[in-house]
Amino acid sequence: MSGLKGKTIFITGSSRGIGREIALRCARDGANVVITGKTAAPHPKLVGTIHSVAAEVDAAGGKALALQLDVRDEAAIDAAVAKTVATFGGIDILINNASAIGLTGTLETPLKRFDLMFGVNVRATFACSRACVPHLRQAKNPHILTLSPPLNMQPWWFKEHVAYTMSKYGMSMCTLGMSAEFVRDGIAVNSLWPRTTIATAAIEMNFPREIMEASRKPAIMADAAHAILNRDSRETSGNFFIDEEVLLEEGVTNFDIYAIKAGTRLYTDLFVD
Repeated sequence: MSGLKGKTIFITGSSRGIGREIALRCARDGANVVITGKTAAPHPKLVGTIHSVAAEVDAAGGKALALQLDVRDEAAIDAAVAKTVATFGGIDILINNASAIGLTGTLETPLKRFDLMFGVNVRATFACSRACVPHLRQAKNPHILTLSPPLNMQPWWFKEHVAYTMSKYGMSMCTLGMSAEFVRDGIAVNSLWPRTTIATAAIEMNFPREIMEASRKPAIMADAAHAILNRDSRETSGNFFIDEEVLLEEGVTNFDIYAIKAGTRLYTDLFVD
């Protein structure tokens, strides 16, 4: 029996992409999955809403709770966490997946976009973690998993998009600090990042088509997250995991199943040397 059966998993930004894929992977174990995001009604350019993913979670064998949530709103976060606890009795896992991107240089980055990236990336990761920790302390195998990169403090990862890099590294700094802060509580705090670009709306909208074709499916991140979340929280904390490395440790040898276009040379993601 899977370790995620009956677990309650709160996922930010889960109406599409990697967040949706993680939700469905957990649902197949029989988990309670909280789907959050701003998209409650169909979007003209983006596929998926919190309600459509919730229906998919239920169909996959999980129990879904769809909550419209702007992760920049402290009161809304507190209300969503309270609703989750009232519905399922607690929280076992937090996935900080919500993220905003802006691959622009300093002079080309409006402060409005800067504020969005810091609000959705750094502040929301801190705020959601802060709101969930009191409940995670009561869980048997609690995890916080943040989708953010290894802390690679080389100037070439900053010079083309300093604001975005700072915001993603800010998420990773939450992992670095909170993993040590909550070690006595037995709460695992880790980050997960892909070795290659992942075929999501963010890639489609910010990169050329050939990079999309040289990417992997979101399922690889979901499978890696699933493996991490099933590990002992007291023995698995403070790590900056790479999806492929996690799955190799799990005995996976065929990665072709994750390719968007078989045989295409894969495009290495940002922040990975």
